[in-house]
Amino acid sequence: MTEEAHSSTHPPLPPTTEDNRYSWLRLLRSKRVGPVTFHRLLAEYGSAQNALDALPEVARSAGIKGYETCPAKAVDDEIKTAKAAKARLLCFSDPDYPELLRGLKDAPPLLWAIGDLSVLERPMISMVGARNASSLGLRMARSLARGLGDAGFTVVSGMARGIDTAAHQAALETGTIAVLAGGADVIYPADNARLAGQISESGLRLSERPMGLTPQARDFPKRNRIIAAMSRAVVVVEAAAKSGSLITARDALDYGREVLAVPGHPFDARSSGCNWLIRDGAILVRDAADVLEALPPPEQDRPPAADPQDLRQALAALPPPPPQRRSLADTHALHQQILGRLGPSPTSEAQLIRDLSLPPQQIAPALTDLELEGAVRRQPGGMLSKTFPGDED
Repeated sequence: MTEEAHSSTHPPLPPTTEDNRYSWLRLLRSKRVGPVTFHRLLAEYGSAQNALDALPEVARSAGIKGYETCPAKAVDDEIKTAKAAKARLLCFSDPDYPELLRGLKDAPPLLWAIGDLSVLERPMISMVGARNASSLGLRMARSLARGLGDAGFTVVSGMARGIDTAAHQAALETGTIAVLAGGADVIYPADNARLAGQISESGLRLSERPMGLTPQARDFPKRNRIIAAMSRAVVVVEAAAKSGSLITARDALDYGREVLAVPGHPFDARSSGCNWLIRDGAILVRDAADVLEALPPPEQDRPPAADPQDLRQALAALPPPPPQRRSLADTHALHQQILGRLGPSPTSEAQLIRDLSLPPQQIAPALTDLELEGAVRRQPGGMLSKTFPGDED
């Protein structure tokens, strides 16, 4: 049950200095700058500091009054909190950054990490499932995590109650990663405080969110995309028909990862999501051997290198870039076109480009303007939706 994985759309970046890390963090924490906008600004202006210098004028050009970038004090406070928690900042350009995560269009530019970075060097498999798991489900999760760990894999999960907790506990000796929806230093749920401490000693806690941030409901789908993307496969153990675990499975499919599921009794609502996944083509899992057998060879995880001649031909076929300067009337008209095509239901940027029949180079800066203005919101997976009065930032 896989789809073709896409390679990273981000340009290669040089090693990041401490000054650059500071600028990256300040840019990413600026209002309306999410991962996609961050990568776009970095590509356009060449550095985070250049983007920070340009943002107020970009906002003014988009009709946004009084826009200010993230104040330096807020970044200083976050770095101070990180030092107290012994957290390390992983930049997108760092060699320690999870390789498979780089392929996302909305790959986190920065990750706070607490623990042992060596667990990132091993191949990874994610395990997700119900919070109110059954005894059999917990037993299965432990067995799978232990078997996958013994086979040389790092087990990735979200440190929630139930299946996540069981998977982390069983993989403590072999290596496990907890991807958190809040700050890397914030333990949620609180009753997993002991487990969080154990993970930071022999595994790793990761988060793209600011240090000290208590997670909100909207943060969990964003966290789920990281769990799905950084592993070669996602194994679902007990999941209801409408659950965060199925969101993670859907993200995994979008990223070209293998999706596997443990079957359950038809009368148990906790297994309905898994049974649906299997019905629709997910690989049925009985033990760790089934997971290992389903994995593609490691070399298939990386996209093939592009042929230079093909690359030149593709670049030659691109439409010419739009004029650098557009009139206010033209810009306003393009903004209205974009907003007219978007609604509350997420739409992919590629679909928007097809619908508008305009070159991507023309739409990209307009989307940046609208994101800064708060009129357009980036959803997990790089999807776009229109914001309405009353929507939360």
